Amino acid sequence: MQTKITNKTPETNHAKEKPYEICDTDIKGFLLRVQPSGIKTYYYAFRAHDGKKQRIWIGKHGSITAVQARDAAEIHAGKVTLGENVQKEKKQTRFMAEQSKFSTLEGFINLKYQAWVEAERKSGATTVKRLKKNFAHLLTRPLDDINTWVVEKWRGERLKKGIKAATVNRDITTLKAALSKAVDWEVIDKNPLIKLKRIKTDNKGKVRYLKAEEEKRLRSALEEREERIKKERSSANEWRAERGYELYPDLTHVAYVDHIAPLVLLSINTGMRRGELFNLKWENVSLTKASLTIEGSDAKSGKTRHIPLNKEAIAVLKSWKGNFSQPTGLVFPSKNGTPLDNIKKAWVKLLQDAKIKDFRWHDMRHHFASRLVMAGVDLNTVRELLGHSDYTMTLRYAHLAPEHKKEAVEKLGVG
Repeated sequence: MQTKITNKTPETNHAKEKPYEICDTDIKGFLLRVQPSGIKTYYYAFRAHDGKKQRIWIGKHGSITAVQARDAAEIHAGKVTLGENVQKEKKQTRFMAEQSKFSTLEGFINLKYQAWVEAERKSGATTVKRLKKNFAHLLTRPLDDINTWVVEKWRGERLKKGIKAATVNRDITTLKAALSKAVDWEVIDKNPLIKLKRIKTDNKGKVRYLKAEEEKRLRSALEEREERIKKERSSANEWRAERGYELYPDLTHVAYVDHIAPLVLLSINTGMRRGELFNLKWENVSLTKASLTIEGSDAKSGKTRHIPLNKEAIAVLKSWKGNFSQPTGLVFPSKNGTPLDNIKKAWVKLLQDAKIKDFRWHDMRHHFASRLVMAGVDLNTVRELLGHSDYTMTLRYAHLAPEHKKEAVEKLGVG
């Protein structure tokens, strides 16, 4: 069908069983396509220099008028006459508009990076939070405007506030990783922080582990905590019985009143990370083979590893298992059956009772490794038990085996 397309044209031509097109008689290539659904769309069709037929989408009727569509068609026709590649130009314009959405750090994180990092990295959600919190002042900046000077200035301010160099390095590494992805996805041409060097730190710094007396106090505090909670429960039930209230479950003969003691004892006997303990399942615990398995999905390295259980670890798990009528699923479930996510309050109170200072939950992992090294276990075995991908992290414990260094220098005197 051919006619001069005016503002009346889309109103007087209605949908049919099949789509059809109305071609303008004045501007060659300008047309209105009517779909069976009733949608009416303006296009400009032309033949490119290579002889191939092409068409450019102008807009839907309702969003633009026929007169506006005609004006756009005339512009496209003029460019085609002058030999311009209007299709390529339109694609480039669309591409540039799309790119501008994530040209800033915030736009890139929200529209591209967040979905990828949360799907590909176990700590993806934490990574996004760290980026937005630590680099809030850079969120509105274009990615290629985040330069070395800006970040070095931020770094200097953080160090003045007393933030540890290792923490600052870790934060900057997170930002550099995000910018590297922006390069991979062709959002920017190059990583503007590629030449920014890390602050030199002592990677073999002091390792915090429990001294014999401290471990003794920790174990005593665990036992005292168990007894205290049992007595409190008994006292509460006596009070409730006198008044005819329903009694709470009796804790007198249970192995452990809650998950705190078994978690602590397993940690210092296996070196498992807190998240690995929280996600441990009974199906991955073999008391007969005296071992447990950390699945790759729960491991920081992403690799499955097997940990042998010593006598105390086996005894702890057997006793804890007795607390459940049907021990399935998570070994340490929360009250609603999901993995635990926070035991800070109980942990802080335990350390106070044990009079232990400057000791984090993660330091129990260091305690496990330190005891192994001091007992003469080779570093490679320690590395495998801890699940380190290489020796870099494991070497921090090397100084705890001074006899090896002594043996090495003694050999110089052999002649």
